[in-house]
Amino acid sequence: MLRGLSIVLLVTQLFGNCLGQPIPPKPFGPVPNKNQIRWQQMEYYAFIHLSTNTFTDQEWGYGEDDPKIFNPEKLDCRQWARVCKAAGMKGIILTAKHHSGFCLWPSKYTEYSVKNSSWKAGKGDIVRELADACKEYGLKLGIYLSPWDRNYSDYGKPEYITYFRNQLTELLTNYGEVFEIWFDGANGGSGYYGGANETRRIDAKTYYDWPNTYKLIRKLQPNIVIWNDGGDRADLRWVGTEDGHVGEKNWSLLNATGEVTRDMLRHGLENGDSWVPGEVNTSIRPGWFYHEYEDSKVKTLPRLLETYYSSFGRNGTLLLNFPVDKRGLIHENDEKAVLELAETVRKTFAIDLATNKKVSASNVRGNAKVFGPDKALDGKKDTYWATDDKLRSASLTIDFGKPTTFNRFLVQEYIPLGQRVKSFQLEAKVGSEWKQLATQSTIGYKRILVFPTVQATQLRFTITDAKSSPIISNIGVYNAPQVLTAPAITRNKDGAVTIEAADKESDIYYTLDGSAPGKHSTRYTAPVQTDGKIEVRTIAVDSKSGAGSPEAREKFDITRKTWKLLNLADEKANAVIDGNPNTAWYQPRDQKMPVDIVIDLGEQQTLTGFKYLPGQGRIDGIISHFQFYVSTDRQTWKLATEGEFSNIKNNPLIQIKQFDAVKAWYIKLRALQNTQGNGEVGYGEIDVITQ
Repeated sequence: MLRGLSIVLLVTQLFGNCLGQPIPPKPFGPVPNKNQIRWQQMEYYAFIHLSTNTFTDQEWGYGEDDPKIFNPEKLDCRQWARVCKAAGMKGIILTAKHHSGFCLWPSKYTEYSVKNSSWKAGKGDIVRELADACKEYGLKLGIYLSPWDRNYSDYGKPEYITYFRNQLTELLTNYGEVFEIWFDGANGGSGYYGGANETRRIDAKTYYDWPNTYKLIRKLQPNIVIWNDGGDRADLRWVGTEDGHVGEKNWSLLNATGEVTRDMLRHGLENGDSWVPGEVNTSIRPGWFYHEYEDSKVKTLPRLLETYYSSFGRNGTLLLNFPVDKRGLIHENDEKAVLELAETVRKTFAIDLATNKKVSASNVRGNAKVFGPDKALDGKKDTYWATDDKLRSASLTIDFGKPTTFNRFLVQEYIPLGQRVKSFQLEAKVGSEWKQLATQSTIGYKRILVFPTVQATQLRFTITDAKSSPIISNIGVYNAPQVLTAPAITRNKDGAVTIEAADKESDIYYTLDGSAPGKHSTRYTAPVQTDGKIEVRTIAVDSKSGAGSPEAREKFDITRKTWKLLNLADEKANAVIDGNPNTAWYQPRDQKMPVDIVIDLGEQQTLTGFKYLPGQGRIDGIISHFQFYVSTDRQTWKLATEGEFSNIKNNPLIQIKQFDAVKAWYIKLRALQNTQGNGEVGYGEIDVITQ
């Protein structure tokens, strides 16, 4: 209970009255340890994904690829560190070994590593180069080590645990201080396994003997925090999605034992018995590893800002992934996007409008010089506004002295004494009336509210309910610049392209030939009829200021106006080919796998791939393992490709599978398995890639 307090604070609590000093509040509930506080204050750091997968266009390697294919000839860890530092990040977590088992350091316990790759003739060590680059740029180093290894022959046997711990020891002793160790939750399944080519199942909760593995980690790295999605409760928790957000209500608590549901991951547990804060992990692209076809799919500034406010703006931290490209560099598009985010954040929080303003509170604990409301505005981490012990509600009012324009509010609790606030509201005095801006739930380490721009003379922050007396360490008020959202592009079954801007007052300009859009381009007024392959590029322009949005870009293949679903009688099934990603169709769950969907393309095409989008908004019916067949006569079918949609359960975005060119009039997507282990199969969209 007292592990987050200093000795001085403890003595003051015990003897403050006798010394005539103000008595600080006592801790309430679970509190963070020093490692967790240090980690939380980092707020924002990078993920780096690079492996043999980068050269095979896969998300999850099977474990059988020749290590010689790994050859990022221009690899530069200093470039990674430079980009991350300029982006405002505080550290980098490297995927030292992903599920394929390929190691980015010359591990002495396996041959499946950089020592047998073409890169630097097998003499390189990426972990070492990154550790040195992090030290040079003042960044902290983190390590991702996949517990699942699809290459190692003994995976699934007791012998593998010794191998796993040997590799942990290498990584945690040879490269300096490591701030976080990251264990993925994917465990067991099909793999190469030294040539066995089979499926192996393990119990992720018991197989790795996590208690003793954790002891080893803490012995080797006393200042580390542990993230683990698949085993015993660690220092940090996954937030249940890879989409870049945690719940608006977000407690930094869970129970030390017992089941953890998706809802608990998303929101924490109000009365949990252990401090387990949330880390938001997401990629700057749809995938985690580099794919050239995603070069135009890098998240735009508005999307990244949304992620920013929905992660450590909601009492979490943000772990943003860069899929390093085949050269061994963070791609120019990714760098541009993350630096735009950094510049916008800098401008947004450059001026705190609450600084040096008159402030008052409905209640102050004991000595106002120590616990007064001004302590929430002084910018110091270890001072705070506190109330009397028995209070569960209180308000703080900032008087700007004149009409002031703002649209962001930042508030922090003093978490060394616990997370307390259950609900609060924000009001602005506009003219002579108080206007409600927001009502929200938890605060925790940091909460940032985004609301429409308002001009007011006063701002009132009211805690409406708390588990114990509120303790607020920091409050800030800001006016963020306007950022337009990129338009959304869709094309229906018949080839009509629709472009929609989030701001209905903006003008939309577009091109269909892949050239850059601008005011010189065609102005969008109604859906545009198209046919065949096109590339749509578009921007929204504010009609008043002339400011432009980020660019949206979509490539479309042949239209689907001649397509027919052959084995489905349900008219609603046409949602599978209607071009609208927000519509979906689900085959009944009482079926047995495999489940087929057969489509008549209307004419013969030369195909080089297909696309599958699972139904959006539902977690069931998502295909995980598939076969894709083609036919020219619907009598003889040829298997074009088969495999798995890696990580689709946690990242249910469009899946693209490419293969050697083949003639087809008919296509068949066969679902072999779904992520839920039942017979239900859902489809948002099915499309093809033509030569």
